Amino acid sequence: MPVKLPSTLPAAKILTEENIFIMDDRRAMMQDIRPLKIAILNLMPTKEVTETQLLRLLGNTPLQIEITLLSMASHESANTSREYLDAFYRTFDSVKDLKFDGLIITGAPVENMPFAEVDYWEEMTRIMDWSKTHAYSTLHICWASQAALFHQYGIDKHRLDDKAFGIFEHRVLNPLHKLVRGFDESFNAPHSRHTTIYKEDIERIPELEILAESDEAGVYLIASRDGRSIYVSGHSEYDADTLAKEYRRDVAKGLKIDVPRNYYPDDDPARPPRVTWRAHANLLFVNWLNYFVYQETPFDIEKIG
Repeated sequence: MPVKLPSTLPAAKILTEENIFIMDDRRAMMQDIRPLKIAILNLMPTKEVTETQLLRLLGNTPLQIEITLLSMASHESANTSREYLDAFYRTFDSVKDLKFDGLIITGAPVENMPFAEVDYWEEMTRIMDWSKTHAYSTLHICWASQAALFHQYGIDKHRLDDKAFGIFEHRVLNPLHKLVRGFDESFNAPHSRHTTIYKEDIERIPELEILAESDEAGVYLIASRDGRSIYVSGHSEYDADTLAKEYRRDVAKGLKIDVPRNYYPDDDPARPPRVTWRAHANLLFVNWLNYFVYQETPFDIEKIG
């Protein structure tokens, strides 16, 4: 939340130069408050798990948030019942005339497929195009970030020799950017993916800025210059045991899978994993909600465009 200060206070000038968000009396009196409308397009198979992870982070804020859960009409879920989807989820066609302050698009287990071969790709592109005029800021997670960068800028994904699987250290590249406000110079985040985006491809796009990266896992956090599109290559929302469940699932299937890196003490799957990314995850979501949604979206939501 912003700090309200007299505009003539010396500290106000210093904080402004440090890109700390402050507000004077005039702007504070002009603010109208209403619940934020956030839509979550949940592409993950285990929808209940993913929605709980995201709502836990979205709930860690003093802001009042109204959530709309979305699922794909062009895809039949094999892991979530039709009754559950009918009870709690809406389709794109039922909300396409509505406006939202923010949109979150999750990852999906389809990264090994060419984008055009994903059965809901056409619907996905419609939603990404729609978000430009119907959601003030969109947060893309993992595969969704790759899909959006491909659709919006023609940046393709590339197959990794070894899966990026585990907890990786990242460094902040622009500490004055509002999205990484409060981050340590280095922080941890989970990854679980077979593909990546090349840094040089992103750097060719003037509208994009890389905010954090990892020597091992590559580019992690990207933002459009106007703050209306955020791209996250990892899974900061993951629970403590999410990678453990993925590892045990693949082992049970007989798949070749390495132990998640930097996750188990001494790389011993028999020991409880260490949680070293929770603080960063909360900061990422709080910063996005505060600086890129709450502080920017118009009070009259119909003016979003």
